Amino acid sequence: MKRLFQYFRWLYRYSEGARSALLGNILLGVATVALNLIFIWMCKSLVDIATHVRAGAIGWYTAAVLIVIGLRLICSALTMRLENITTAKMNFLIRKRIYADLLGSQWTGKERFHSGDTLNRLMNDVDKVTQVICSEFPMMVTTLVQLVAAFVFFCLLEWRLALLLILISPAFLTFAKLFFRRMHGITKDIRDTESRIQSHIQESLQHRNVIRSLETGEIMRERLDDLQEAEYEQILDRTRFNIFSRTVIGATFNLGYIAAFLWGVFGILNGSVTFGVMTAFLQLVGQIQNPLLRLTRQIPAFVYATASIDRLAELEEAPQEEEGEPIMLEGTCGIRVEKLSFRYPDGEENIFRDFSFDFAPGSRTAIVGETGVGKSTLIRLMLALLRPVDGLIKLYNEQLEEVEISARTRRNLVYVPQGNSLFSGTIRENLLLGDPEADEARLKEVLHCAAADFVLELPDGLETLCGEQGSGLSEGQAQRIAIARALLRPGSILLLDEFSSSLDPATEERLMERLTAAAPDKTMIFITHREKIAQYCTGTLSLER
Repeated sequence: MKRLFQYFRWLYRYSEGARSALLGNILLGVATVALNLIFIWMCKSLVDIATHVRAGAIGWYTAAVLIVIGLRLICSALTMRLENITTAKMNFLIRKRIYADLLGSQWTGKERFHSGDTLNRLMNDVDKVTQVICSEFPMMVTTLVQLVAAFVFFCLLEWRLALLLILISPAFLTFAKLFFRRMHGITKDIRDTESRIQSHIQESLQHRNVIRSLETGEIMRERLDDLQEAEYEQILDRTRFNIFSRTVIGATFNLGYIAAFLWGVFGILNGSVTFGVMTAFLQLVGQIQNPLLRLTRQIPAFVYATASIDRLAELEEAPQEEEGEPIMLEGTCGIRVEKLSFRYPDGEENIFRDFSFDFAPGSRTAIVGETGVGKSTLIRLMLALLRPVDGLIKLYNEQLEEVEISARTRRNLVYVPQGNSLFSGTIRENLLLGDPEADEARLKEVLHCAAADFVLELPDGLETLCGEQGSGLSEGQAQRIAIARALLRPGSILLLDEFSSSLDPATEERLMERLTAAAPDKTMIFITHREKIAQYCTGTLSLER
């Protein structure tokens, strides 16, 4: 019960923004149940009038039946419309909220989930949960209301039949508990396998040229076959269990209602039941049996959703970065590292131990050292993407204002990562990520500073489309556009990680000349293996293991 309460609490938290619509859907369902019972009562009355058991005007009752049918159709149409609108809205809201949590989560140096797995959860699992919140849950509430109402109706007609329904309930609840546990485990295994399949396909397509060059296409296809075969077996297992469960539940209730039906037949035979009561009884059987059959479908749907909730909750477990107003220091800033120690959470050795250095305001520093010594790690610590195990990293300016580095101080930093970091879209859209308010003149200015004037000579200029990971552009072109984008940021400290690795010597020299001329007062920190870059610097920091 505690676990079930946690699921409902999670669903309630994520239903914010659609609760009024959900309540409206439930009320429409309850209204439909009421109309169904009124319809049954009208039909009973018509039969009793026709068999002279009671007096009444058939015309009026017939008109009332037609009105009730019309109202039921209206309720059904409104329910469908409200359900579809709410489902779409909830889908967007849940995905947006989890997406925001993922973007704002702290990074530990290693992603916990494969990007394909994360995408599968954001798309498929969110769809499953939304379907339960907006469709299955209102329907389940309506079904339970219908069962209770039909049960009360049964009590009014024949209390001994109602007693028979109560005797069936314990068996149903016991089986439902066992069903929930088993189905939850199977469904979670299926969803995990789906994620592995999506991860495999996504990664293979991203690196298909590597696969071709290694001639390992057959191996990758066999891996996909193995994963899909595993999922197929899991689906078969779930299908077999589902069929067995529905059969057992259906048989239990059918046996009970056959006994109740025979009770009514013998009631007519001995004169204790009228034809009108029998008509009402036959319809009430449907009013109870149909909801029970719906429950046999709704319970598995809810179980499937609990597995999806577990998978989405795992995405939320990562702690979030510090929130608040950005901290922006005036003038040119520097960075002071004081007795820094750091190691990755799964690492055994420190990358840094008791390390100190002062990147003074306006200085240009080349950070050099062999691969794996911690150059990029130091940049990530400055960006507060990673947290020191011990020691401090402080941001300060010439007015002696200082603040400890955090997520709120990133506005003071301009970062150009190593490699291709462009998004799919136009070059203009990529540049505006640096400053959404930048005008045409400003865009041309930073392109010139980044030695990316070639953009203006392209047939579509700034409207040139970039594919995924900047496809359609060379590595050097994509790198220079990324530099231009970064230069639109307001920070006074430039962090450049192997930013010219794909450039020829002549372009690299032109870039450095323009960059140092355009930002003479800015603090620049270069991670580089190029001697030419170091020549433009006022100092060199050499890192060793």
